[in-house]
Amino acid sequence: MSITAEEKARVMKEFATKEGDTGSPEVQVAILSSRIATLTEHFKTHAKDNHSRRGLLKLVAQRRKLLDYLKKVEENRYQTLIQRLGIRR
Repeated sequence: MSITAEEKARVMKEFATKEGDTGSPEVQVAILSSRIATLTEHFKTHAKDNHSRRGLLKLVAQRRKLLDYLKKVEENRYQTLIQRLGIRR
């Protein structure tokens, strides 16, 4: 369950901090959030797909680590990002 190249490009363009930005924490968290949303929709029809569920848990953990890093480094960027993505916390 991956996102399309067009969706990934759209997310990168929307959350980029400068032109050509693909590696900032904001972009990485936004891409992970998009993939998590796609997998969450997948589980609404495939409730017993435990192999993909493990992948979902890994993505959530990776996103959490990036968010923790961003919160430690620069609190206001963290707050802005979670508000834009609609993530709790």
